[in-house]
Amino acid sequence: MRVWAYVLGGTALLAGVAMALTATGRHVEAEAIAQPAASPAQAPRSAFDFTMTRIDGKPLPFSQFRGQVLLVVNTASMCGFTPQYDGLQKLHERYKTRGFTVIGVPSGDFMGQEYDDNRKIAEFCETRFGITFPMTEKARVKGRDAAPFYQWARASLAANNEPQWNFHKFLVGRDGRLIAGFGSRVEPGSPELVAAIEKALGA
Repeated sequence: MRVWAYVLGGTALLAGVAMALTATGRHVEAEAIAQPAASPAQAPRSAFDFTMTRIDGKPLPFSQFRGQVLLVVNTASMCGFTPQYDGLQKLHERYKTRGFTVIGVPSGDFMGQEYDDNRKIAEFCETRFGITFPMTEKARVKGRDAAPFYQWARASLAANNEPQWNFHKFLVGRDGRLIAGFGSRVEPGSPELVAAIEKALGA
């Protein structure tokens, strides 16, 4: 088999010529031309390019929050930091009229401290903490299998901003770009986080 590669007008065409014997013993010449490769999908440029799934199974496109400030938090129901739900709900209520939304992302990545059933997670959040901010279905937030938003966040900030435990917080600006990550020990009402939110809202 002989193979040539041609470049015509910037498009690579691969022509392969194969010789094969037919049932009658004669040679048949066949030419195969490969189709041009599809252009890769455009890489996400902002948080608003992502869609996750709500805890009730419906789509949760982040584009619906375009122009808002987001606080994306990986949550868990059976963690020492679980009481932070209360502070997150208060932040959501305090700033939502100014264009601020908390998004909770339940995850069992850390010691399996989250229920396996999304309905049970939703019931826990509603009955224990009265959560009204959007919650996604249970998702991975760390490593190769992390949800696309978390892979993008890891690539956008320093690697040490990948969640190391439950209730890691990513602050997203009105332009959809990541502003900063805050570790689990940074309480929702901490001066550090509140100041960052206020600054982002004022932009």
